[in-house]
Amino acid sequence: MSEKLTDRSCEAFAEVLAAKESVPGGGGAAALAGALGVALCSMVGNFTTGKKTYAAVEDDVQRMLADATDIRLRLIQLVQEDAEAFYPLSQAYAIPRDDPKRAEVLEEATKAACAAPLEMMRQICRAIELLEEMGEKGSKMLLSDVGCGALLCRAALEAASLNVFVNTKTLKSRDFAEATEAECDEMLQTYVPRAEACAAAVMGRIRG
Repeated sequence: MSEKLTDRSCEAFAEVLAAKESVPGGGGAAALAGALGVALCSMVGNFTTGKKTYAAVEDDVQRMLADATDIRLRLIQLVQEDAEAFYPLSQAYAIPRDDPKRAEVLEEATKAACAAPLEMMRQICRAIELLEEMGEKGSKMLLSDVGCGALLCRAALEAASLNVFVNTKTLKSRDFAEATEAECDEMLQTYVPRAEACAAAVMGRIRG
């Protein structure tokens, strides 16, 4: 892949996502959605920092800004990493079925393809925690952006999980598959409700 997907414009990325191309796909879209969700957290923090009204939480806001930047940059990297993991998997599927090495190569490539979406989920869970805190401490003028970020992160978390499960389903190594799925399930069970609650709290404060 000569050009990094993340170097493309929004329009160009959406165009290649829509095209008859294997990458980017759902995994890359999930990572980008998560990056946008945590970017909204940063935006709220940047409008909050330095304001006298929020002086008491200035240190917390600065910490959240640093963490949000770290998460956003990592998720952007994962757009590319997810795409790069697909190539060896596609090559493994292309190996003739009568080749004795096919099963082993396919198994390893499938395991590797789980790594990027699983890491996306971990980072998105961190983002949801930040959005919860920013909703409590950030500028009330940008409360809707916290809610938007939480909804984006919820969708990104669930989307990334699908890209893990589609791979673990085919693995012969059930110990690896079940351990990976258990981690995904725990993140989904914990953080989907938290993202929903964060967004619902914002909606409640906006609509009264």
